[in-house]
Amino acid sequence: MAEVDLVFPRAYVEFVNPDDDTEVMRCDLTWLTSSYQCIFGNGCHGIYRDSPDVGCCALGAHFADEGDEKRVADYVGMLDETLWQFRPAKKAGKKIKKSDWIDVDADGERKTMVVEYDGQSACIFHNRPDFAPPEGPGGAGCALHALAYVLEKNPLETKPDVCWQLPLRRTYRTVKRQDGTEYTEVSIGEYDRRGWGPGGHDLDWYCTGNTEAHNAPEPLYVSSAAELVALMGEAAYAELARHCEEHLRSRSRLAIHPADPQG
Repeated sequence: MAEVDLVFPRAYVEFVNPDDDTEVMRCDLTWLTSSYQCIFGNGCHGIYRDSPDVGCCALGAHFADEGDEKRVADYVGMLDETLWQFRPAKKAGKKIKKSDWIDVDADGERKTMVVEYDGQSACIFHNRPDFAPPEGPGGAGCALHALAYVLEKNPLETKPDVCWQLPLRRTYRTVKRQDGTEYTEVSIGEYDRRGWGPGGHDLDWYCTGNTEAHNAPEPLYVSSAAELVALMGEAAYAELARHCEEHLRSRSRLAIHPADPQG
């Protein structure tokens, strides 16, 4: 079995954010209790056939907002040749400018540049398998991810928001009740093909609904706890974890993502 259908029954839970009573969290229990894990470098086929080794980094990363861009820029300034394969050679020992690594797409949205190397295009921060600096770990992977380990930080601190959030998806909408009151609904769910926009249906391979990526030894809400805390806050995550545990104990068929091992 490979990729499952996009539409299938899901179980959700809703609860008021303990830290903000104007927010109601709506969480996809079927996804968050699944056995999904990122398999980059361990079976990932990449989203395009012509770039199988670069995972979902083939398009570069769009910034969520100015704050996201500024935060990443601060960490880019810390990257040297031992961590970043495509650091401009002309900038050796010099300060990196945003124009060295930021591009603008056809819609005017700011994103990381894409570079072509050995026939495969990918984000400028994606080091390739042959990256072998005289010092440093080398090998394939994100330069900003590697920097996080050097700084003893979580990679979600150094990478663009879209990179560390994927494949979790947080969306907002305003809900108006019949009595005229309203609240903000914060949804936490699966970043499936549809999350990429119309082009998501054209991806040659995608992980979240693929059985090959549903092989983790622990459920997603546990393995991605740091990311969920960043998206929801500590108190809301604690409430989510309680509901996930109860949902798994219930053994409802809706607790099982169709890409998970069935048994």
